[in-house]
Amino acid sequence: MKDWSAERVAAAAGARLLGGRPDGPVGFVIDSREVQPGDLFIGLAGAHDDGGRFAQQALEAGAWGALVRPRYAHGLSGTILEHDEPLIALQSLARAWRQALGATVIAITGSTGKTSTKDILAALLVEHRATVASRGNLNTEIGLPLAILSAPAGTEVLVLELAMRAKGEIAELAAIAQPDVGLIVNIGPAHLEQLRSLEAIAAAKAELLAALPPAGTAIIPADEPLLDAHLPRGPRVVRFGPGGDVSLSSVTDEGVELAAFGELRRLDPPFRSAHLLSDLCAAVATAESIGVHTGGRFEVELTPLRGERVELAGGVTLINDCYNANPVSMRAALAELADERSAVRRIAVLGDMLELGREGPGFHVVLGEQATDARVLILVTVGALAELAGETFVGGEHFHAADADEAAAILAPLLQRGDLVLVKASRAVGLERVARRLALMRAGS
Repeated sequence: MKDWSAERVAAAAGARLLGGRPDGPVGFVIDSREVQPGDLFIGLAGAHDDGGRFAQQALEAGAWGALVRPRYAHGLSGTILEHDEPLIALQSLARAWRQALGATVIAITGSTGKTSTKDILAALLVEHRATVASRGNLNTEIGLPLAILSAPAGTEVLVLELAMRAKGEIAELAAIAQPDVGLIVNIGPAHLEQLRSLEAIAAAKAELLAALPPAGTAIIPADEPLLDAHLPRGPRVVRFGPGGDVSLSSVTDEGVELAAFGELRRLDPPFRSAHLLSDLCAAVATAESIGVHTGGRFEVELTPLRGERVELAGGVTLINDCYNANPVSMRAALAELADERSAVRRIAVLGDMLELGREGPGFHVVLGEQATDARVLILVTVGALAELAGETFVGGEHFHAADADEAAAILAPLLQRGDLVLVKASRAVGLERVARRLALMRAGS
């Protein structure tokens, strides 16, 4: 956006320009501590503070300008944009930049696997098109605009992740992203506490499909009947998975074969786990829908804390999958653990799956059965809900910890060479501390 004038930036944001330099910003930040020279600092209002209070600090750090509420705008020195609601201004800026880019926009949502699917899709596209994908958790009403604004001029494909916790949130994000292609990875029991039923979750996810233009494309699972009532009229519908337009044909050590629109696609991804291969089918269906034919070897760097593998001292491998958890993703993670033939012992550190409402306890009781089926020999549970898994876990030892630090302390002396350790829970449980503490303990042992 550096080629835009300050007047054009202000107009796109719906803000009042109070003067300053004529050129445009080179970046956008909402944290004054992260300002780089040339950035536009946006002072957002939080639950306990208003970022506008830090506008002068951002300007002194070299910010191109500041976008703040009127009460913080006067008395500042620099390029100042004034708006009653800076978040709305940020979203308007992102929408204007998305339109100016002229890129094909792909929006991805789902109950689980949307981040890994985004990573895989970006890896498939980058060799063919100038592709930018949203980073980390830039998938909310604040993060999504920042992801769009990070795309440089010349971007041909913009891959965006959309998150939600309640009805209407996907529609809000889609109105900003204005997607050409909408991918729903799956429908599962995440956010049951807010939405109450799988049918309501499907309807909320399907807000993405309703936002597609008539010439757009909807990508959905072939085996998800809950979406059938929400299929759009006009946009093309592509299905992935067994019986769909793109499905998995075979898996070997040399690679995988996919049937894609009546043709065979041979790929060699750096993974073979079932849930990532399902994500691969979704990604291939999406790539093919915009004319990118996939094949051959490709590398993909998965977003941290989502199945990230960490080699600990003493020959122990840790699967750090603690960014989030729900019954679908937990089942998939345990299935992957079970499929690991190289593991001498399978160990699982499992914490609470949150936001499941009244059905939460039942899902955790089933979790113990799933850990048993995965041939887990040591199960460490963290949290009051996760402790219920111990009631149905058999065939191994069960330990319970009050928090992540206690879990690491319990597990560290039990680990042996060849162990494979899965660490997974909802984000609020903070099980990333288990990975950090185990790494430190093993290094010092």
